[in-house]
This record gives sequence, C-alpha cells and structure tokens, in this order.
Amino acid sequence: MLDPEVSAKYEIVVGLEIHCQLLTNTKIYAADANRFGEAPNTNISPITLGHPGTLPKLNKKVVDYAIKMGLACGCEISRENSFERKNYFYPDLPKGYQLTQDKAPICVGGGLEVLPKGAAEKVYVPLNRIHFEEDAGKSIHSETEDVTLVDLNRAGTPLIEIVTEPAIHSAAEAGAFLTDVRQIVRYLEICDGNMEEGSMRCDANISVRKYGAPLGKKTEVKNMNSIRNVQRAIDHEVERQIILIEAGEEVISETRTFDANTGTTAAMRTKEELNDYRYFPDPDLSPLFVSEEWIEGIRTEMPPLPADLVQKFTQEYGLPAYDAGVLTETKEMALFFDAVCQQTQNRKAASNWMMGPIKSFLNEQGGDIKNFSLSVDQFVGLIELVDAGKVNFSIASKEIFPRLVADKAATAESIAKAQNLLQDSSEDTIRPIAEAVLAEMPDKVTAFKKGKKGLIGMFIGQVVKKSGGKADPKKAGAILQELLA
Repeated sequence: MLDPEVSAKYEIVVGLEIHCQLLTNTKIYAADANRFGEAPNTNISPITLGHPGTLPKLNKKVVDYAIKMGLACGCEISRENSFERKNYFYPDLPKGYQLTQDKAPICVGGGLEVLPKGAAEKVYVPLNRIHFEEDAGKSIHSETEDVTLVDLNRAGTPLIEIVTEPAIHSAAEAGAFLTDVRQIVRYLEICDGNMEEGSMRCDANISVRKYGAPLGKKTEVKNMNSIRNVQRAIDHEVERQIILIEAGEEVISETRTFDANTGTTAAMRTKEELNDYRYFPDPDLSPLFVSEEWIEGIRTEMPPLPADLVQKFTQEYGLPAYDAGVLTETKEMALFFDAVCQQTQNRKAASNWMMGPIKSFLNEQGGDIKNFSLSVDQFVGLIELVDAGKVNFSIASKEIFPRLVADKAATAESIAKAQNLLQDSSEDTIRPIAEAVLAEMPDKVTAFKKGKKGLIGMFIGQVVKKSGGKADPKKAGAILQELLA
C-alpha cells in the first residue's frame, strides 16, 4: 500500500478515449447490417472486407449522430471534414487500415460538467474532439485449443470516439465523466452504452507528475468492460507509476491490459506514436461539408438532456437535487415524471412514488418504465386520491397500486370503492376506536399528559390499525387530542 504522504506529492493526469458504437441499421461505409450477436462472419461484404475495386460510401446517419453528441457536449461542429487512413496490422482489421478522422474531426472542443462521487462541487472536463471512425472485427481466443478465430461482423461498425484533454485528476472524476457520457448517448438514442457487450469502450491514458512538473510519461490501459473497472485500473496504475518513480525507475510509455480478477495492469506492447500509424488522406472518400441548415435541423430534433431536466426539476418543480438525479437516470423515467407534473402540483409526492413503489415494482418485475402499464392519468388519480385524504399512502401503495397496474381501464378511486378501501372520516366511527385505544394504554396516556407529546403518533397509528387502515389519520388525531386534553 502506498504511503498517503508520498502519493500526496503527485498529481494524477488522465485522459480518456471513449468509443461508442452507433445504433445505425447499417455500417459506416457499407450497407452491411449493423447488428450484435449474429452468427460470425454473416454481416460482411466485399466493401467491409476491403476487396480491390470496392469503394466506401459514408452513412449520413453516422454524421447526424456525431453532430448530436457534439451539440450535447457544447462542441464546435466542423463545417469542413476530411477522412484519413490509420494504418496498423491486426488479424481482425481486414483492410489493414482504419478509416477515421485525424486532421479535421467532426466536433472540436466542448466539455462536460460532472459531479464526482463524494465531491461537493462539479468539475469541468474539457474535450479535445469527437470524431467518427470504423470499428475493427473481433478476435476470439479458444479456451480449449491453441487457435484464434476471427469474426468480422463488427468490422465497419460505426463509432464515435470521444477524446478528453488530459485534464482528469482522479478515478472518481473519470467515473463521473463516463457515467454522464453513457447517460447522454442513451438520452440521444445513438448508442446503448452497454460496456459489457463492448458497444461502449474506454481506454485510459494515465500519468503522474509532481505538482508543478512537466507531464510524465503515460500508459494507455485497455480492456475495461465497466465504469468501476476503469476506476480500479486508474487507481492501480497511479500507484504502480508512483512506486516506480520513487524507486528511481522509469515509467515506460506502453499499452497495458487490465485484469478485473486481480485489479492489476500488465504490459501488452510499447505505445505507438502518431507517425507509427502513417496517417494519410483517404483517396476514396471526398471531404464532407456540413451546412448550417444541417446542424440547425439536428438541433431542433435534440431531446431534453439530463442537465436540462435536473435544472427543471429542481428550479421549476422544487425537488431536492437527489430526487432530480434519480428521476433523470433514464430519459423514459424523466419524461414520464415530467408528464405527470403537467397534471399535478404535488410534485414531491409524485417523486416519492416514482422513487419508492414504482421503482420497486419495476425492479421486481425486471422491467423498465418504457413497458410500464400505468398511465399518466392513472398515476395522477392515485396521487390525488391520497391528497384528498380518501386513502392513506400505505393503503394506496399496497392495495390500490398493484390493482391499478394490472387494469388499464381502472382508476384509483374506482378500485378504492370496489375494495372498500376509502378512508372513514366519520366521528361516530373513529371516536369509539380512539377511546378504546386510550383505555388499553393508561400508562402511555399518563406519560403523554406528563409531557411526552410524541406519543400522539403512536396513538394515531393504533387507531388506524384497529380500523383496518380505514380511519382518517387527521380526524383520528383531532379526536385523540380532544380526549387527551
């Protein structure tokens, strides 16, 4: 374990490269299907395989999606774009090069404000660029034989690569940034953000330096399939590099892999330099010119983004920041809640329902709000039934809510009436029960009269319980206060 006093002398410097597979129907430069999980080497064509005489053609939807992400991150959208070949050899790179953007990427600059876990304030993570490129295929290493199989279905899959500046200074900041990027691409519906399946992948460039010193040599860590593993890899690599420097040894600029079982990194190969890739302009693709009309057309299609909805929920609806964060985790949850708030002023009650019974129900059913059968009108009716004092929250959540979910034609009030669940505010009904409760607990009555006023809640609870949950707590409280006076 590294001495905290030693690690405190060093500044962590991290830059992230995030690859997001885009949810287009076809690949970036060919009409091959862009689908995950199909039989190996079925979604391929001579264009994807780079056969002589074939010509790529850019998928317009890829450009649309890249611009959407750029607008969401506050980037400048490049009006003039070019394409380069990035040359390197992998068995699963059939053309021997990757079509990408080097000199003129689609998005430049921008950044995101993120809130690291446990931090009191947000930090700004600046972006260097967002560019699009094609994915490579996939090498599958046999566990039983000394062979490697190559599946080229993924070759040519459209990607955007989101590149930050080396301006991240902790694993927590990196985790927060990745979390926000995944949330945004899901809101925009341009990538499913599934790191376990590889549709969102992250490489971390990590270095350390003593405060005020020039940037140190960096290592690039690959093969991380979760946000948590990215954070673990950063923490391990930072400690490894500091130990090397403190021992008078040199950090080697190299590409390393991360072992999730041990939480450690291991060397794969020395780090390539830019000239190793021999970038040069692709002769088969013309420059891409993006018009103002194109950009503005996409801007008008943009959905509300998480930060916008958090601001709306806290400032307009008066919710705590925690509630707003939970309710905006997914776009579907946020938009459902927003629709509810158009029909009720009790936004906090709606929030409590969403974060409590509704979220629990969805978790138990293994579903999400997209497939939720409860309509906005039904939900608003349930809130209003409780607000009107006709049922209490416990009855509403345990008895009415499950029946309401199961019956799209029902209303909360019709279920309450059919099941005889409406609260009783009749004094003739509640007073005898209240008198019986006080008679059963003379010691508690004495304690109340001596100053333990908090016991009133317990008395009310007993009255409601004895009434089978039907006694109006407010009416019960008023009667009990009168009897205890």
